[in-house]
Amino acid sequence: MDKMKQETADLTQENIARIGELFPNVITEMKDENGKLKKGINFDLLKQLLSGDVVDGEESYDFTWVGKKASIVEANTPIRKTLRPYIEESKDWETTENLYIEGDNLDVLKLLQESYLNSVKMIYIDPPYNTGKDFIYKDRFIMDKEEYEEQLGMYDEVGNRLFQNTETNGRFHSDWCSMMYPRLKLARSLLTENGVIFISIDDNEIHNLRKMCDEIFGVEQFACLFPRVTKKAGKSSENIAKNHDYVIGYKKTSYASFFPLEHDDEGFRFIDTNYSERGKYKLNQTLDYDTLGYIESLDYPIEIDGETFHAGGVTKQEFETRKKTKPKEGYRWRWSRELFEFGYRNDFVVLKRSKNKLPRIYTKTYQKATISKDKSGKYFIEYKDRTKPMSTLEFTENQYSNDNAKKDLSDIFHENVFEYSKPVDLLKTLVRFSTQEQDLILDFFSGSATTAHAVMQLNAEDGGNRKFIMVQLPEPCDEKSEAFKAGYKNICEIGKERIRRAGDQINEEIEEGNRQLKLGEEPKKPVDIGFRVLKVDTTNMKDIYYAASEYTQNLLTDQISNIKEDRTDLDLLYGVLLEWGLPLSLKHEIEEIDGVKIHIVDNDSLIACFSENISETVVRGIAKRQPLRAVFRDSSFASSSDKINVEEIFKLLAPNTSVKVI
Repeated sequence: MDKMKQETADLTQENIARIGELFPNVITEMKDENGKLKKGINFDLLKQLLSGDVVDGEESYDFTWVGKKASIVEANTPIRKTLRPYIEESKDWETTENLYIEGDNLDVLKLLQESYLNSVKMIYIDPPYNTGKDFIYKDRFIMDKEEYEEQLGMYDEVGNRLFQNTETNGRFHSDWCSMMYPRLKLARSLLTENGVIFISIDDNEIHNLRKMCDEIFGVEQFACLFPRVTKKAGKSSENIAKNHDYVIGYKKTSYASFFPLEHDDEGFRFIDTNYSERGKYKLNQTLDYDTLGYIESLDYPIEIDGETFHAGGVTKQEFETRKKTKPKEGYRWRWSRELFEFGYRNDFVVLKRSKNKLPRIYTKTYQKATISKDKSGKYFIEYKDRTKPMSTLEFTENQYSNDNAKKDLSDIFHENVFEYSKPVDLLKTLVRFSTQEQDLILDFFSGSATTAHAVMQLNAEDGGNRKFIMVQLPEPCDEKSEAFKAGYKNICEIGKERIRRAGDQINEEIEEGNRQLKLGEEPKKPVDIGFRVLKVDTTNMKDIYYAASEYTQNLLTDQISNIKEDRTDLDLLYGVLLEWGLPLSLKHEIEEIDGVKIHIVDNDSLIACFSENISETVVRGIAKRQPLRAVFRDSSFASSSDKINVEEIFKLLAPNTSVKVI
C-alpha cells in the first residue's frame, strides 16, 4: 500500500508535466541547486515552437545529457586498485585460460586496459534496461560528508557503488547515459581491430544507446539491430503486447569480421546414392521460378530426352506470345545456358513429370556441394558445408525467448535462482557468428554467466578453444528470493556455480558421446570448463608508495615496506601482471632457489620473487634463466648498494632482462 505524501504538491513539476503533454519534446533533464537531477523545460525550444519565425541561435546536431562531460572524464580517470586472485573459489586454476572477475566493471575495464588492449574479439553485455527497478552504477569518486550520508546504504559491504534508478527518481536518462558512456568507451579499446560488440536493450534506452554507440564507435560501424522475442504471449500494456527487445551490434572498425552460420538440415531429405559425398539434397523451385522481367541471354530452349522446354512450363507458341504481351511477368531461366549445361551434366538438375501438366525442370541444393566459378569463368563443384548469412529475424523464434532462458537455468539449478537471464542459444549464435575457435569473449555485465555457458557449449560442439572473461558486481540477492534461500548471497555466487555445473555437464556429455563412437570416428576432446577468480580491491601498496616525499628520511632509511601487510605473493604477482600488461590467464609455476620461492610466468616471460632478504645466490639464479622481465620487493634489499649489485648481476648475466621493484 502506498504511503500518503503528507506534504503540499509541487506545482512547478505539475506545470512542467502539463506543458509536456502539449510539447513532449521540450521536456529535458537538469540539475537543481543541490546537484540532483530533475525534469525541466528547454525554454529555447519551447520559444521556437511558439514562434512563427526562426528564433536566433546556432543549431547543431548534438547528443548530450546532464553529466556527459563528467562521464567522459570518468573514463580517463586513473584508479589505485588491483585484482586479487582467489584460488579456493576457482576451478582448474593451474590449467584454465578463463577468468571470472568480481567488482565494479568500470574499475575492471580500467584495470584490463594494459593486459587486454586490442585483444577481445567479441563483447556481449546485457546492461540494466533502466526500467525503474534495476540497479545502475553510480560513478562518483569524490563526495562531501553530506552527499555520503545522503547516499548511505547505496554501497555494498565491500564498497562497490550501487544506485537504484527507481520510478520515483524518474528513470532519468542522464543517469543511465553517464553510467554506460565510460564503460563503452573503455570497452572499445579492448576490442581487436576486427572485433564486435553486441548489447541487449529494450525500448527504454534503445534510442540513447544507438546515439552513444554512433559517437563512440562511429555511425558507419553500426552492424545490426536484431529484434529478440522475449515472450510469445507478450506483456500487455494499453492493448499492445510487448513481445520483443533488441540486440544491437557495432564493429570496432571496418575490418570487423562476421562468419556465416551453418545451414540447418531442414528440407534436405533426398539421397543420391551415386553422390554420397555431397550429402542429402532438397529440390528447389523450378528453374524459372521468381524470374521477373525478360532477359534475352536467359531465354534459350532446353532439350532433355528429345523434348524441348521453355521457361514458364508452356509450349513454344505460348512462350513467344506471352513474351511479347507480358514481358515483365518473367518467362526466362534463372541460370545461364553455360551454368545449366554444367549443372545438368553433373546431376544438379531434375526433370519432374506430373499428370495433366507439362514436365517442369527443378534444381537441387546439396548439403555439402555447390556449383562455383573460378577466376577464369569455368564452373566446378565445390565441397563445403552450406552456410547462410545471419537474418535480422534470427532471434524471433521461441528458442531465444526468456522462457527458454528460464529452462536453461532450471536444467542446471532445478530452481529459480535468477531473473531475466538470456538463453544460451542466443549467446551461442552470437558467438558462432562473430568469433573463431581461438578467440576471446568478454561480458562485463555477466549476471548468471550465460555467456560463459554458451562459450563452453559451442567449444564442445565445434572443437574450439575460445576463452571467456566474465565480470560481475557482487550484487546481494534479496533475502526473500529463491536464490538466497538456496544459499546464494550474491549474483557472483550464482554465476560461478552455473559455470561449474554447466561445465561438468558439458564434459560428461562429451565423455558419454566418446563411449558410443562408431568405428573410425574421432573422439572429442574435453573443453576448458575452469576459471580463475579475481576480485577488485584497493591497491597492494601503502600510501608511502605514492607519496614518499611526505615521509621523513629516517622512516625511509628504516626500510618500511611499501606493501600492505595482508597481501600475499600471489596478490603482488597479479598486480605486476596488470601493470606489465600481461594476460591474467598465463601459466604460472612456483620453484625454489636456495630455499626461496620464485614465481615463473609463461616460461620465463616474467620471474618474480617477493621474499624478504634475497641473497645474491637467488638473484644470480634468476638472472641465469634470462627472463624477459624480473621483479622484486623493494624492501628485500638492505641498502642502495645491494640494489646496485642486483643491477650489475643482471647486466652481466641477463642484459636484455627488464628489472623492476615494487
